[in-house]
Amino acid sequence: MKAVTGSTAGLASGNPLLGTWKLKSHVMTTGTGERSTPYGEHPIGYLSYSADGRMHAIGTSSGRIVPLDLALTDEERVALHKTMFAYAGTYSVEAGKVTHHVDISWNEAWNGTDQVRFYEVNGNTLTITARAIDPTSGTEAQYVVVWEKVTSPR
Repeated sequence: MKAVTGSTAGLASGNPLLGTWKLKSHVMTTGTGERSTPYGEHPIGYLSYSADGRMHAIGTSSGRIVPLDLALTDEERVALHKTMFAYAGTYSVEAGKVTHHVDISWNEAWNGTDQVRFYEVNGNTLTITARAIDPTSGTEAQYVVVWEKVTSPR
């Protein structure tokens, strides 16, 4: 598979990730085997890969708090921040591996980093896995994120 770069030449050819994907599940498993769903059982989000080599991802928990006023309290800001993720940048793809080159993120620590993910496409389902440090425990965990291909605008 060709690496995706900033050039548009030949990017659509053979790239199984192209398009928009809707978030279906986000499961974290710790090194001790403890399973959790950090964004709930029914997270909401989208992941898009474009032919020009750009990507973006955004996700939230379902049932997030609804602030009482436009002027958020500090507690509301924290609750909203803890129940979302968002980042964008460019990407490169190889067979079974995609690297997100992060330009901007909800987590400033990710800006300028490469986030390596492993993927499998099965029909209209994209499964992305990664090993990363769980920010709540400081230990390594495995993340399995399942997306469904968006085939119509609605």
